[in-house]
Formats: sequence, structure tokens, C-alpha cells
Amino acid sequence: MDLTQGTRKEKSDRAKKMMLWFGIVSLIMAFAGWTSAYIVSSKREDWITDIDLPESFYMSTAMIILSSITYMLAKKALKNEAKKVCVTWLWITLGLAIAFVVFQFSGFSQMVAQGYYFTGPTSSIKMSYIFLIAAVHIVHVVAGIISLMVVIYNQIKGKYSSQEHLGLSLGATFWHFLDLLWVYLLLFMLLVD
Repeated sequence: MDLTQGTRKEKSDRAKKMMLWFGIVSLIMAFAGWTSAYIVSSKREDWITDIDLPESFYMSTAMIILSSITYMLAKKALKNEAKKVCVTWLWITLGLAIAFVVFQFSGFSQMVAQGYYFTGPTSSIKMSYIFLIAAVHIVHVVAGIISLMVVIYNQIKGKYSSQEHLGLSLGATFWHFLDLLWVYLLLFMLLVD
């Protein structure tokens, strides 16, 4: 397929999709670097192995998985031209996304309450990595929340339809990526001691 062919709109749509995928690939590379550093650092003598992840991280995981499901339901509703139902599912997705962030910060508080800090004399290299990886993921979730708010605004304004829904689809793709990334990170932190 020749990427230079097509209408201006088709070219613009292809460019937006490619930009999203370039962004996702760059995020995969960044998190691969951090998780690789985690693995290398786990061989250090001062690596602590008897740390349990905060319970709030498991709750946040449930929130982000549910939010991916509600985003899919919003997309399905739009394809069925149920525009108000779509908006409802998008609002629920936003609520679950905010709950994810709240539970993540609760997890940070739980780690601090156990005496683990990001830096300082009571920090450990393992906890520093956990704080870093979770915090950087939260930053990207905030970007996803902003994207979701734009999608909600555009849907309320009637910009999307069953035939024209690129913005919603791109937002959903990014959101599902963030969901899968967090599940991977959680499993990684659980399994790599």
C-alpha cells in the first residue's frame, strides 16, 4: 500500500495512527529499559527480596482492567449509534481511570507507612525501582485521562459516529496499551525477586 496515496483525510488518519504507534513503541522501549535495569540490579547484595507489593496496587489493577472493558463497551455503543450510551461508558471509564490513580497513590502511602521511601537512608534500590516504574506509568495514565476527556468532549459535541470514530479508536488503543503495560509491570514486579 502506498502511504502517499489517498485523500487528505486518509493521509491525516494514517499519520495519526502511525504517531500513536511510534509513541507506544517508544514507551515499550523505555519500560523495557527500566525493567532490564531492575533485573540487573536484583543481583546486588543489598537487594531486598521479602517486600510485598501494596494491596492498593491490586485494587488499581482491577480498576484499569475494568476501565479497558468500559472503553470497549463505549466503542461498541458508538458502532451501534447509541451515542448517549457511549458517553455513559466513557464517563464510567474516566471514573475508573481516576480510581486507578487514587489507588496507586494509596499504594505509595502504604509503602511509605512500611518505612520504604523513594530515596534516602531508609530506601532500597528495589523500592526505588517500584516507585519509579509505577510513577512513570501514572504520568502516562494522566496523559491517557486527558486523551479520554478530549474523547468525551468530542463525543458530547457529536464529532464521532459509527462511520467516523478515529479519535475514540486511537484513545481506546492508547488506553488498552496502558492497561496491558500495567498488568505486565505488576506481574514483573511480583515474579522478579
